[in-house]
Amino acid sequence: MTAATPRRALLAVALAAAATVTVPGGRSSAAGAARTARTGGAATPATVDNRFWYAHAHWLAGTHHGTAAAAGDRPALRIDTPVGRTEYQDPHTGKKTTWEYATWTSPVHRPAVPATEAIASWNARTPAGTWIQIELRPTYTDGATGPWYVMGRWAAGDGDIRRTSVDGQSDGKSTVWTDTLAVDHPQSGLRIRDWQLRLTLHRRPGADGGPLVRLAGAMVSDVPDRFTVPASAPSFGEAHELTVPRYSQETHKGQYPEYDNGGEAWCSPTSSQMIIEYWGGRAGAGALAWVDRTYEDPQVCHAARSTYDAAYKGCGNWPFNAAYAATYRGLGGVVTRLGSLADLETLVRAGIPAITSQSFRPEELTGAGYGTAGHLMTVIGFTAAGDVIANDPNSADNAAVRRVYKRAEWETIWLRTKRHNAAGKVVSGSGGICYLYGPARPNPAQIAALRAVGVL
Repeated sequence: MTAATPRRALLAVALAAAATVTVPGGRSSAAGAARTARTGGAATPATVDNRFWYAHAHWLAGTHHGTAAAAGDRPALRIDTPVGRTEYQDPHTGKKTTWEYATWTSPVHRPAVPATEAIASWNARTPAGTWIQIELRPTYTDGATGPWYVMGRWAAGDGDIRRTSVDGQSDGKSTVWTDTLAVDHPQSGLRIRDWQLRLTLHRRPGADGGPLVRLAGAMVSDVPDRFTVPASAPSFGEAHELTVPRYSQETHKGQYPEYDNGGEAWCSPTSSQMIIEYWGGRAGAGALAWVDRTYEDPQVCHAARSTYDAAYKGCGNWPFNAAYAATYRGLGGVVTRLGSLADLETLVRAGIPAITSQSFRPEELTGAGYGTAGHLMTVIGFTAAGDVIANDPNSADNAAVRRVYKRAEWETIWLRTKRHNAAGKVVSGSGGICYLYGPARPNPAQIAALRAVGVL
């Protein structure tokens, strides 16, 4: 049974999504308001807006304090001339270190969707001796401006700082719950009207180089609560399945309990590793040298360590997983929301699998054999009847990972925003959360699919 890893206490989550990856000439903000989600023929106005910066022109924009835009095959934000030094005391190790830094502040983005939530994403390279901080500042529909909320302090490794979210951030209007900024009382009508992102790049004093940020931005959403979801009509008419590696989290039970109590709770990094390897990413021998040689699939252990959030005390921080995927050459990753299984069918047809978040009681998903307060699976295909083919990491071994789940059941447990748990208490659902990993430069068929589902 999947460990009931606690998630954020959210009331408002989204129905449909738009996010982008690095596409030359592509649009940095998807047409969220113009898109409709296809749900059994019904048109539902999209409730998600996103803005990501990734192109050279994007990095030239905004306000630079010691940063510069780096051109090239994959443009990035870099440190040019540091503007100061700061001492950071890591709250998880107590270690104090002096860093020099530079910052970049994005232009103000006014989303087409006044929002109740915001989730940031970033793709970065952080060599040893570097790290980045990602902040988001909202302006509300009442005209007030919120604080700069820390959405993550991040490095690919853990030798310099502990990768962490920041607890206790609130201004009385909104609160950061691990990786999500949420309006406290959405029923009041208050919304996030616009927002800015600020990136702070750190390196050791006097060092050359520094971190490179290749993509950064946020998805915002505003969606009504719902317990039920109208089923979408299958769009394939024939079976279609991608060849995605299969890894079980359960085979790692008890391994490295310092990372979220070991493999039993590693659904998120295990799913991430499956998709990373589908796209050809693989950790080298040097990166895996710390793993006990008697453990099978050591790359799953590495994924858990590389996504661990020291404040959350788990490996399920959504943006941390996407950022980990993007550490592999040629890959990009964002956190988004999708509107229906028809959207996933379109992506799968173009060769793009996805990682989805769902929660359910045992009787709500036939064949699962367990219930969960929050679980990640990899959608790899669909049967001719439209049922979901998923690599479910909560399986006894790698051979048992491939599952087939009933379409209507699966769509409900993934897309709903409210549910009743085993005790009858009303709790939140994920509302269509999806990790989307793929080539930083998608091919034409992939671009067409991403546009068709409103991602580009």
